[in-house]
Amino acid sequence: MTAINETILQEASRLVHSDRGADYGHPLEDFTKTANLFNTLRGTSLTAEDVALFMICVKLSREANKHKRDNLVDLCGYAETYMMVKDERCRRESI
Repeated sequence: MTAINETILQEASRLVHSDRGADYGHPLEDFTKTANLFNTLRGTSLTAEDVALFMICVKLSREANKHKRDNLVDLCGYAETYMMVKDERCRRESI
């Protein structure tokens, strides 16, 4: 539920950093699983980053069809998770 006067960025941040992590794990793991499933299905080599960018494209496509606040919130959320994936991958590679 959207808080009174909550911007789309604030709503997206709240959603990304609340129970989603507990439900689905870090976006790097979650999107890697999705990429692996798609790669198996289609014989491709997508990465977790590709999945985040693909989801951004889905939301852009939906918004181009019909404006909905949810599209913009999710677009911001997927941009945030994309950055989380990039940051976590860099952190793990530097260990």
